[in-house]
Order: sequence, then C-alpha cells, then structure tokens
Amino acid sequence: MFLRKLVTGRENSLMLANIPKSQKILVMIGVMLALLLAALDQTIVATAMPRIVRELNGLEHLSWVFTAYLLASTVIVPIYGKLSDIYGRKYFILGAILVFVIGSILSGFSQNMTQLILFRALQGLGGGAIFANAFATIGDLFAPAERGRWQGLFGGVFGLASVIGPGLGGFLTDHVSWRWNFFINIPIGILAVLVIGFLMPKIVPDNKHRSVDYFGSLFLTVGLITLLLGLVWGGSQYAFSSIQIIGLFLTSLISLIIFGIVETKVKEPVLPLDLFKNPIFSVSMLITFLTGIGMFGAILYVPLFAQLVLGISATNSGTILTPLMLGLVGASIVTGQIVSRIGKYKWLAVLGLGFATIATYLLSQMTVQTAQNELLIKMILTGVGLGTTFPIFTLAVQNAFDHSKLGVATASTQLFRSIGATVGTAVLGGVLNTGLAAKFGDLSADPFVQLISKANPSFSLNKIDANKLQAILTGPGRAQIQIQLANLPADIRPQAIVAFNEFVNKTKIAFGTSITEVFFIASILMGAAFLASFFLKEIPLRKTHAESPLQEAGKELAAEEGNLPAQSEPSLFK
Repeated sequence: MFLRKLVTGRENSLMLANIPKSQKILVMIGVMLALLLAALDQTIVATAMPRIVRELNGLEHLSWVFTAYLLASTVIVPIYGKLSDIYGRKYFILGAILVFVIGSILSGFSQNMTQLILFRALQGLGGGAIFANAFATIGDLFAPAERGRWQGLFGGVFGLASVIGPGLGGFLTDHVSWRWNFFINIPIGILAVLVIGFLMPKIVPDNKHRSVDYFGSLFLTVGLITLLLGLVWGGSQYAFSSIQIIGLFLTSLISLIIFGIVETKVKEPVLPLDLFKNPIFSVSMLITFLTGIGMFGAILYVPLFAQLVLGISATNSGTILTPLMLGLVGASIVTGQIVSRIGKYKWLAVLGLGFATIATYLLSQMTVQTAQNELLIKMILTGVGLGTTFPIFTLAVQNAFDHSKLGVATASTQLFRSIGATVGTAVLGGVLNTGLAAKFGDLSADPFVQLISKANPSFSLNKIDANKLQAILTGPGRAQIQIQLANLPADIRPQAIVAFNEFVNKTKIAFGTSITEVFFIASILMGAAFLASFFLKEIPLRKTHAESPLQEAGKELAAEEGNLPAQSEPSLFK
C-alpha cells in the first residue's frame, strides 16, 4: 500500500513537472474566475435586495436569501474536500461551477421569494464546492514552496469582490435589472469552465479501497445546519433563551457528538479527527476561527460607524470598506510573494496578527469626534493586518500533510473561517444590541417616542433593535419620520422636531460607544489569535509533492548535519 501511494504520488509529481508554466498560470486564472464567482455573489446581491423585496413582495423572508446561501455553502465544504481527495479535484470544481451557474440562472428568473431562496441554496452548494476545491487546486499544481504567491492572490480575490461587488450590484440594479446580479455569473462561469476543462490536468489519486463516509457526512451536515441556524436566528428571530434556539443548539451538540463517534469507527472519515493531533492543524484552526470573528467584526461594523456616527455618505456601505479591502488585498498578495521566496511563514503570521490586533484596538478608540482621515488610516491598517494572515494558514496546513489529505485539510480551513464569521456576526450583533439597550433604557419614556406615538399610534419603538434605530437615522426610514413630523398638528410640531433631533443625537452617541465596544471585543479575540500564533510550529515549505512533510524535513536536517546532499533528486518545480 505504501509503495503504491509513493509510486502514484511520484507519477503525479512527474506529470505536473512536465506541464508548462504558462499552462499552470492559465489554469490558476480559470480557478480564480471560479472563486470570484462565489466571492462576488456574497457582496453583489446585498445592494439589490431592496428592489428584489419590493418586486417579489417578500420582506418577511429577506434574511433567508442570505441564510440559505450561507448554510449550503458552509456545510458542503468538508464533504467536497474529502470527496475530491478520493476522486480528484478537476471534475468536482467543474461540476461546482456548473451548479453555481445553474443556480444563478434560476435565481435570475425567480418569480417569488420562495423560489429565490431555494435557488440561492443551490448557488450555495456550488459556491461551497468552489471554496473547498479552489485552494486545494493550488496544492495539486504547485509544491508548498510555490503556493504562497497563489494563496495571496486568491486571498486578494475575496478583497476584490468586496470592493467591486456592491458598486457593480448597484449599477446593474439601477441601470439594467436586479436579475442581472445573477445573470452576470453566466459568462464568467462559462469562461472558467472552458479554461479549467481544457487546461487543468486530471490528478488521479490512489482511490482503490477508499469509501465515502455517508453517516459521518449526514451527522456533520445536521450538526452544522442547526448550529448555524441557532447563531443566525438567536437574538434576532428568537431570544437565545427561547426553546427554538436551545433546541437547535441541543440538536447540533448531539449530532456533532454522534459525528465524532462515527468518525472514530469508519475507515475513511469525512473529517478525520486525527488531523487535530497535528499541532500545526489545530493551532491554525483556532486562529482561523478567531480571525473569522474579528474580520467580520470590522467588515460589518466599520460601515455602520462611518454612516451612523460620522455621517459619511456612500452610495452603499461597501464603498466605505474600499480602503480596508485594498489594504487586505495588497497585504495578502505581498505576503504570498514573501512566503514563497523565503519558505518561512511563522514570523509573518505573528507579525500580521499583532498588527491586526493593534489596528482593531485603534478602531475601538474612535468617538463621534473622529475625523474621516483618521478612520481611513485605521481601516487601511486593519486591512493590512488581516491581509497578512490571509494566505498563511491554508499554506501551513497544506504543508503539514501529505497530498492524500490535501482536500480535507484545505476545506477544514474554509469551514472554520466560515463558522467563525457566523459566530462573529451573531455574538458581536448581540453585543451591539445589549450595549444599545443599556444606553437607552426604556424607549417608551423618550419624549420623541411619546410625541410621535401619540400622533401616530401605529409607530412602535418599544424594543431596542439596531436595525430599527439604523432605519431612523438613515435612508427611507428617516425620510418617513420627517414626513410624519411635517404632518403633526401645528401646536406640537416644533416640540416634536426638537425631540427628534435630540433623539438622533442621542442615538448617534449610543451607536458610537456600542460599536466601539464591539471593536474592543474583536480586538481581544484578535489578541487571542496573536498569542496562539506563537504556538504555531513551522516546518520548511516542501519543494516537491512526492515526499511527506516529515521525509523532507528529515532530509533538510540530515543535510544540515552533512549526512547527505540537500537535494537527493532534482527539484520538479523550477
């Protein structure tokens, strides 16, 4: 068995060595197009949602348009990662692009919100499979020592999608139709399929005697879906103490426990628990989870602070994030190049996480008097810190295992980052609402609320809710209240306008201090990731696919001691 694996790995390495560099680059461009599809879809649709809701009459189902994609794309990642290890990456990534494009076409033709939600879930299945296989494809085509520059570029794709997505979505919605937010995926997807289909080599793994862990996949899926639903609904749809949320978390716990038991019994587990015995893997998963929370804390709440507290206008909140994302993209690309050149990654991880911790803490020190230029600098610093870490941990994990575990190890990194983002959204959102509630007290006693409620009995603001308060400060919600104020009886109108202005000022201050509390908690979590990075073990980046990490590390150690040449065979990746 060992000999067959060694021969198969060597055959794959020799085949890859004979592929022209230009062909590899074209394949990577195709994979990056596929990755751009999935990443862009997370940002481009948000701008179009008000128009979609108005046309399809489905405001009460709005959150499910995003939740369906999130659930499907997250739970499918580890399953596809394992399957691609067994059967190879090429046809899975081609199938993923086709599923995504079909989901996009159907979403564009949706006639009601139920159809849109179902087709968004189909998109999510394709998007999750793209995420699972895109980064692993780098590992198929390049040795670890060469992967850094590509990991950095792939990280830059996410930043690029965040920068151009909202603006592109707004343009298409205003000048063509919201449906083109989905139809635009068709030409990009076709181009990616053509490039990958014709140019990407088929890496044939030794899949004899390997099987699919159906039971493990089932319990992992149930555990992740119920966990994510509990996090998404908790504090918004239902209280965290409600029977619905407790039931979801309990179901998740039981399912994941059963999943853990199954994984210890089956021959080919979908997510081998022995991966966690590798200290590089376990530390990387912890850091990825924590930075996922911290990153989304910045991405979600920087635009909110800029618009609600500082009064910075933007066509949409995404354009406010442009400096942060440009810092992230630039740092991710540069870090990838540095890692590939020097073959070391630990000190860059420590430096990047330390930088991100300081930058996030600086965000927590902002006030209503903060200047726009100051916010700009802090966003760039945050982006640089996060971008430095982006390519490192996927690369470290891939380098820590042999090629047979490449897919599942890479998919695990995406899984923990997605779960961290979901946890961050739920927990930090709860922190924001709790902070607002503490600062406002009983809203029914506020003079503005009393006056407008007396004149308009349908007006309700008896519960602290960040979304409702945000609507009062900006957009159509504020315009609606101003119309109501203008229609008040003349004897109470001046008093109501004064009360409203005082309420707006009080809300800005409350939002400012509450959001900076969110940044402070995010900085603590980033600090925990920074401390964890000191425990990240570093092994030299391998220069070939053919050897295991221990084999190559042993050769380098022996070479240092003068027992054998530094390279016992020619490098296959020059």
